This record gives sequence, structure tokens and C-alpha cells, in this order.
Amino acid sequence: MQINPKIIKKQFEKSMEKYNENAIVQKLTAQKLVKNLTKIKNNFGNVLELGSGTGLLTEELTKSITYTNYFANDLTPKSKKYLSQIIPEFNFICGNAQKINTSVKMDLIASNAMFQWFSNLEKINTHLSNMLNKDGLLAFSTFSGNNYREIKELSGISLDYKSVDELKSIFSKDFEILYTEEINYTMNFSNPLELLAHMKNTGVNSLTMKHWTFKEVKDFCERYKLKYPELTLTYSPVIFICKKYT
Repeated sequence: MQINPKIIKKQFEKSMEKYNENAIVQKLTAQKLVKNLTKIKNNFGNVLELGSGTGLLTEELTKSITYTNYFANDLTPKSKKYLSQIIPEFNFICGNAQKINTSVKMDLIASNAMFQWFSNLEKINTHLSNMLNKDGLLAFSTFSGNNYREIKELSGISLDYKSVDELKSIFSKDFEILYTEEINYTMNFSNPLELLAHMKNTGVNSLTMKHWTFKEVKDFCERYKLKYPELTLTYSPVIFICKKYT
């Protein structure tokens, strides 16, 4: 699927009010990411969070580590309002994480459930490495190939999810990989409309970039019930913690 940052921004802006109550898997990955990061290191100078959104990772991270300066980045300026309710002082950088630059080098770059939206992981790998100090850490979660498998099998539409091995191959060029974990999580819904609402409310409505007609929604729901009678939706989050090569 072609990734358009403007459309992604619009989708997430619409979903922000209901995001936290629906982002069950994203909250889980934020907790696991921080738990395993702090086993490696919990004291940092400059910290940069990419894709701060409504602050799920911000909350977990800032209560578990010590830091000198906190930088937060998101495509949408609305993210700043959410973060202001979590941490008193931070530097907000609004824009595409693939293009931003900071005035100082970072000791930690962290991100939760966002790397799947990058169109070129090889390029972002080098970009993030250049933003880090010597021995700086990169801690992120994303999703592997089994993510939303029901949607892909039914519609043929999917993001270009990478396997764990592919991610290792990409990030090992600039980083020593300290920790990886792949999680399988299945959600169940009472009906397909509930499933569609869940996707919309987490800003990940990657099924289509156009509005569906009533007939198209009805057809999708009927086919979903027929193919997946248990009304499941599969998530396959992946956690990576890496250290910049010296």
C-alpha cells in the first residue's frame, strides 16, 4: 500500500480522542518496550520520542527512566496537548520523523507502533543512527508480517510489514541488536462493524483511502463473518532494542 503522510496524519488526528481506550495492543507494546529497555539502561541525557501521539509511550517511559532533556515528535500538533498532561517540560518537534533534525545528539530514541509507516527503513536506520551519540540506544516497536492477516487475506491490502529477520538485517548495519521479541495477540469482536470501529479509532484504517458506501461495508461484513466466523483480528507486534555501533 502506498503510504501518504498527509492521509496518515488526518487519520490519526480523527482517532486521537478514542485512541487510548482502543489501543490495547499499543499499550501492551509500550509497557514491554520500556520494561526491557530499563533492564539494559534507565538513565539518559537527551531522549527523543518519535510518534508521540496521545502519550502512551511517553507515560511509560517518563515514569521509568531518568533523563535531562525530553524531545517529542509527531506528525500532528495535537500531540503536544496530550503530552502536556503527562510531563511538565519537553521540546516538541512537529513533522515527519523521516525528515526532522535536532540541535543536539540523542542518547535514546524511542518509538512505539510507528515504524511500520516508514516507507524506507534502510534510510531511517541511517538517519536515526546519525542523530544518536556514541553508544546511544534505539528502542522501538513495530509489527511483523502476520499483522492484520485477516484484512490482507480478505482485501489484499496491507502495509509492507517486515519479518523479524528482515528487521534484524536492516538495523544491524548501524546498530548492535541487544533485544528482540515477537508477540502474537488476537482480538475478538462481536461483529465486523465493531472491528472496523476499532481500526478507525486506532488510526490504522489501512483498508482503503476512500469512504466506503453502505453496500461496500455490508459486503465486507458478510465476507468477514463467512471467512472468519470467530471474528478475530491478529496483531503481531515486534520489539527491538539496539545500540549504535561505536
